[in-house]
Amino acid sequence: MELALDVRGLSKAFIIHHRSERHTTLYEAALHRLRHPLQRAPKETFWALRDVSFSLERGEVVGVIGRNGAGKSTLLKVLSQITAPTSGEIDLHGRVGSLLEVGTGFHPELTGRENIFLNGAILGMNRREIVSQFDAIVDFAGVERFLDTPVKRYSSGMYVRLAFAVAAHLNPEILIVDEVLAVGDAEFQNKCLGKMHDVAQSGRTILFVSHNLQAISLLCTKGIVLSQGRIDFVGKTR
Repeated sequence: MELALDVRGLSKAFIIHHRSERHTTLYEAALHRLRHPLQRAPKETFWALRDVSFSLERGEVVGVIGRNGAGKSTLLKVLSQITAPTSGEIDLHGRVGSLLEVGTGFHPELTGRENIFLNGAILGMNRREIVSQFDAIVDFAGVERFLDTPVKRYSSGMYVRLAFAVAAHLNPEILIVDEVLAVGDAEFQNKCLGKMHDVAQSGRTILFVSHNLQAISLLCTKGIVLSQGRIDFVGKTR
């Protein structure tokens, strides 16, 4: 068994600050601060993930499901090294490509062409590797007409098409995809699912978060159910 990803005791906490006093004007707020200089707003610790452990074999396609707020997106952000865990260990065996939010890794002032090279470099690709996949990326995204337009002028659908095309074509060993595919139309979603199936057939590993259970059942061989930041179930998709 060759592991692509090994997660052990992963936890992520956020500090939530609560305002004990609500003020309607700046004067009231300043006056309250002068009268109570040592008063601090109450706060609480919210555990978005708590003691999460699982492993993925190379070539597995795994779906992650759960209610809103279950910790799915936080899990993917930690695995993509966008945010650091509070505790726990993660072993990644290979290069990670992630598509978590529309435009993640893109610079709005740069053109589509420039962002392909920028995002490729972020994923650890050299220029030769990016050039070899450039035409396939543009063809898949269907944005050739707007390739030299700053991406800040793209629609959300164009944005996500290009972002997915870059992530899927630049050969990461581990591909992490969030529900962001829901931004695209039905034709594009089917195209993405087909591409992820091709990626899986090539022996790479996919971690896929979605509320679309049909897509999960068609694409994934294994599932993880998150509930309130903890793993509730790991097993075959069925």
